[in-house]
Amino acid sequence: MADAALATAPRTKAGDAPLLVVKDLQAWYGESHVLHGINFDVRQGEVVTLLGRNGAGKSTTMKAIMGILPKRKGSVVFEGNELMHLPARWVARTGIAFCPEERGIFSSLSVEENLMLPPQVRPGGLSVEQIFELFPNLKERLSSQGTKLSGGEQQMLAIGRILRTGAKLLLLDEPTEGLAPVIVQQIGHTIARLKREGFTIVLVEQNFRFASSVADRHFVVEQGKVVDMIPNEELEANIEKLHNYLGV
Repeated sequence: MADAALATAPRTKAGDAPLLVVKDLQAWYGESHVLHGINFDVRQGEVVTLLGRNGAGKSTTMKAIMGILPKRKGSVVFEGNELMHLPARWVARTGIAFCPEERGIFSSLSVEENLMLPPQVRPGGLSVEQIFELFPNLKERLSSQGTKLSGGEQQMLAIGRILRTGAKLLLLDEPTEGLAPVIVQQIGHTIARLKREGFTIVLVEQNFRFASSVADRHFVVEQGKVVDMIPNEELEANIEKLHNYLGV
């Protein structure tokens, strides 16, 4: 039923609308109302960030887009298709991939087994050799246990794993959290390259300096709502306002 519903959903011509449109997205954890009407859009080939203090609702927004949260309402339109009626497994098949903050590396599997675990959902995913070109450390550690990798290598594995799937919209939750500056720089280079290759990326970040090096636009989230949008070229002019938003 879900695939039939997806196939019959109304479509728009390429270029008529953003790739992703999130409108009045609300979500709950049990009885706790966390998202109070999130609104933002993402254009094809764009990198956008969700900025905000801890607990603002940034990660919850990503989980709600993916359909992971059982209680949510509003609208999530991807490539012209409404996704709110779809379970999480079908959201993934539309071409959206989620890399959670905790990375989700399986300790019982090797690096190679972790890398090959997700199925390909659409054509166009990166080959294993292309992933090794992005992250040469993984090729050297293929037989290692996934959780024996360093934090940076685990992040590389988590991102590399979703690049195989054929997803064109990547949701990356705190990809630089706790990583050494040299690894943060490598992640930044990777995001820039993925953008050049046509991927669209939504990034949850605490490090707005890193965000400014990779993103086109920044959406500020406060108390479960998007309260501002700052184009990257206007970030420096709005730095004091951004400091107030983030409490830094």
